[in-house]
Amino acid sequence: MITKHTRTGVAIALFALVVPQIAASGTANAADSLLSASKPTTVSSVEAETFGGANAVDGDPATRWASLEGVDPQWIAVDLGGNATVSKVKINWEAAYASEYKIQTSADGSSWSTKKTLTGQNGGTDETSLTATGRFVRIYGTKRGTNYGYSIFGLEVWGSIANGDTTAPTAPAGLASTATTSNSVSLQWTAATDNVGVTGYEVLRGGSVVGTPTGTTFTDTGLASGTQFTYTVRARDAAGNLGPASNAVQATTKPAGPGENITVVVAGDIASLTNTEHYETAKLIDQIKPNHILTVGDNQYDSGTLAEFKAHYDKSWGKYKNITHPATGNHEWEDNLNGYKSYFGAQAYPQGKPYYSWEAGDFHFVSFDSQKLYDTGSDSTQLNWLKADLAANTKACVVGYWHHPRFNSGMYGDKSVMSPLWNAFADAKSDVIFNGHDHHYERLKPLGKSGSVDEANGMRAAIVGIGGDYLYKDVKPRAGVENWFADSHGVLKLTLSGRSYSWEVIDTAGKVRDKAGPYNCR
Repeated sequence: MITKHTRTGVAIALFALVVPQIAASGTANAADSLLSASKPTTVSSVEAETFGGANAVDGDPATRWASLEGVDPQWIAVDLGGNATVSKVKINWEAAYASEYKIQTSADGSSWSTKKTLTGQNGGTDETSLTATGRFVRIYGTKRGTNYGYSIFGLEVWGSIANGDTTAPTAPAGLASTATTSNSVSLQWTAATDNVGVTGYEVLRGGSVVGTPTGTTFTDTGLASGTQFTYTVRARDAAGNLGPASNAVQATTKPAGPGENITVVVAGDIASLTNTEHYETAKLIDQIKPNHILTVGDNQYDSGTLAEFKAHYDKSWGKYKNITHPATGNHEWEDNLNGYKSYFGAQAYPQGKPYYSWEAGDFHFVSFDSQKLYDTGSDSTQLNWLKADLAANTKACVVGYWHHPRFNSGMYGDKSVMSPLWNAFADAKSDVIFNGHDHHYERLKPLGKSGSVDEANGMRAAIVGIGGDYLYKDVKPRAGVENWFADSHGVLKLTLSGRSYSWEVIDTAGKVRDKAGPYNCR
C-alpha cells in the first residue's frame, strides 16, 4: 500500500501496480529501523554540484538531490551496507517530482529487480510498504511530473539487516588546518575508531562533502583566494555506517596578490520565488567579505514588488544591502521599479534616477538602466547622461554594468539594439562590462563594436546571471568566448589592485570555476 501525504497535509490512499512476485505488507514492523541515513549514494546525474545524492539521505529537510532537467530516466540509489529486508520506502519530493517511477533492489548495485512500479503520482510525500531484500535500493524515475528534473528532499529506506554491522565509527578528533595557499587548505586529524574498522573519511566544507580520503590528511584545492572556509570530517565503515562529525575548524586562503586590494562581488538574476539557490550564493558573500557588491539586474523575481523583495531577497542578499550598488532588470520593471526603488532607496536612486556612477580606488563604475533601450532601441536622455559622465571621469579604469548584454552566447543571443550603449563605453576606452539576463556565466575576449575580437582596442565582458534563479542550459559559445558554464550558481569575485583587476568565479560548492587576469586598465 502507498500512503500519500500531499503538500496540503491531506492523506489519501493510492494503489500502485505491484510486480507479481512482491506482495504489499502494510506498515513497517515495529522492530524495523531507518537503514538509509547518511549511507553512500549514487545518482544518474546532478543539476549542480550542490545537489548531490547525499543530500537525500542526510536527514536535513532543507537539502535535496536534483537531477539534470528535462531528461528521462533519472535515478538515485542508496547502499544500505549489507543485505537487508526492506519493509518501507519513504520519499519527500521537492516541486520537481516523478509522476511515474520504480522502486528497485539489487544485491550488487549493478543488476536491478523492480519491486514496485508507481504511476499517476502527484508529488508531496510517498510512503510505500513492500517486502523485498537487497543491499541496494534505487528510485528509478521514468516520467517527470514537471518540465524540470527529479528532486528529492528526503529518501528513507526502512527495514532490518540480519547480523549486520550497525555501529557507526567515532568522530575523528583534533581536526586542524596545517597549511594554506591562495587556492588550497591542508587538513589533518586523529583517526576515528570502529568496532569493525574505518574504511575512509568524508571531508566537508561548509556542510558539503569535498573529499573522501582513506587516510587522516587531505588538501582541498581550487579554492577562492582570501576567503574563509569551515571544515569538518566524519568517518565511515565497511557497512556504510557514517559517524558523527569532528570538531569544526576555520581556515582562510591567502590573498591573491600583494597590495591594497578592493574586493567587489558581481552577480545578477538572484532571488527566485521558488528556487533557494540565492541563499547559497549569499553564503559566498559572507565568506568573501567584499568591500562592495554590484548586481546586474533581476535582483528579485517575479515582478520585483516590495513584498517579494522583503520575502526573498531581503532574507539572503539583503543583509549586505548597505554595500550593494544595484542595477535594474526587466523583472523589476514588472512593477515599474516601484518595489526596487522602495527597497534599495537612495542606493539605487542616488540622483533620483535608476542610473548612476560610483567609485572605488582607481575605478569608476557606471550602473545603467537598460530596459528602455532594450525595448525601444532609444534612450537619448540616459545615453546623453552616460556620455557626459564618462567624459567627466578622472579615474584610470572604467567598469560598466547593466542587465541586457550586447554580446551573448545564451538563448537571447547578441542584441544590436544595445549597440549605442556598448559603443558609448567603447568610445570612452572602458575596460570591462558586466551583464546578466541570460542565466549562465561566460567570459569574453576584448570585443570591438562589431563583436569581433579586438585584443588591442576592444572591451572585456562577462555575463554573470548565476546569482540564484533557475539556470539556462541553452548556451552556444560565440566567437571570442574564453570560458563559460551553466551547471552551477555562484558569484564573481572581482579584485581591484591599483590600476589592474582580476576575478575568480566561485560556485556554491566553493570551487573556482574561472579565473581571469590580472589585466591592466587601458
